[in-house]
Amino acid sequence: MSRHFARTRRLVKAAEYRAVFDGAKACSSEYFTLLGIVNEQSAGRLGLAIAKRRIARATRRNTIKRIVRESFRHHQHELAALDIVVIAKTAAATAHRKQLRATLDTQWSRLAQRLRGRMRPAADG
Repeated sequence: MSRHFARTRRLVKAAEYRAVFDGAKACSSEYFTLLGIVNEQSAGRLGLAIAKRRIARATRRNTIKRIVRESFRHHQHELAALDIVVIAKTAAATAHRKQLRATLDTQWSRLAQRLRGRMRPAADG
């Protein structure tokens, strides 16, 4: 697994972000809102929207971005062919790194299931 966050794995153009915002399915938690669409590429791509008005300190914004990118890299296999924008909420500014990672771990799966239309199997019993 590459440690480099390649340009092909990022949303870079305004039109790419707009496409996600316009046609997205959402998945929210206490710390993040994830918006996603299915793309025509084989690789998943990530866009970050970490607003200064939500997370005032630049060092904290950078830490949150690093945590999101790292988590995205670890879940690339689940997120293939998806364009995802992560929007940080104000609560993320005071959350511990472990809480942010745990939240993202669940949200990636939930969003992928929604976008691909997969239903959870009914529990037997």
